[in-house]
Amino acid sequence: MTEAAQLPQAPEAARRVFGEYFPAAVRYAELLADAGVKRGLIGPREVPRLWERHLLNCAVLSEVVPEGVTVCDVGSGAGLPGIPLALVRPDLKITLLEPLLRRTNFLQEVVELLGLDHVTVVRGRAEEVLGKLSPVHVVTARAVAPLDRLAGWGVPLLRPYGEMLALKGDTAEEEIQGARAALSKLGVVETSVLQVGEGLVDPLTTVVRVEVGESPGGVRFAAKRAKAARTSRTRRRR
Repeated sequence: MTEAAQLPQAPEAARRVFGEYFPAAVRYAELLADAGVKRGLIGPREVPRLWERHLLNCAVLSEVVPEGVTVCDVGSGAGLPGIPLALVRPDLKITLLEPLLRRTNFLQEVVELLGLDHVTVVRGRAEEVLGKLSPVHVVTARAVAPLDRLAGWGVPLLRPYGEMLALKGDTAEEEIQGARAALSKLGVVETSVLQVGEGLVDPLTTVVRVEVGESPGGVRFAAKRAKAARTSRTRRRR
């Protein structure tokens, strides 16, 4: 039996969450279960729980993303949470940021196949695109790194007063406590733990919200951003 054959039928909650984009969500699940496994983007053991653990778990993040904002999904991997979020929120402008070529190839194929015109795939690491990508309102991430390291990559990509939304597990509060010093240096002014997906996912999806003030990334990254912007303008003039 192939991994794709082990993909269960979509639960009723998926129809409620994805609405008119439910067929596209089904196609994405099929791609994950087939090409996603073959290319090593997800493990074969994840296929039977793709809907609950991955697609729905990520899609409910939309509950806390403001309307009409720009989003950068850092370390997007197989497109989680960026693609489920894009399917339920066509009002967002989403960048899927991923350093590995085999993953960006898969992401580009998915974006084109599903007709996600509001999604752009960019190959690179967060620190490499600083000053090249326009700062965004919201950074998203899932299972990328511990919070202190993740914030070091994601927070500098934010606009002033933006926020990072990181999908985390039961240790969310502990991660916040352990990362407080690092977060403060990065210009973070508020952190909180949110639970989303009531009535749709069980257990609920845990989200760490990291809000920044007027200097995302702190003083050091402000200088780095300014230098990158100057370099970019110089290149355009040539």
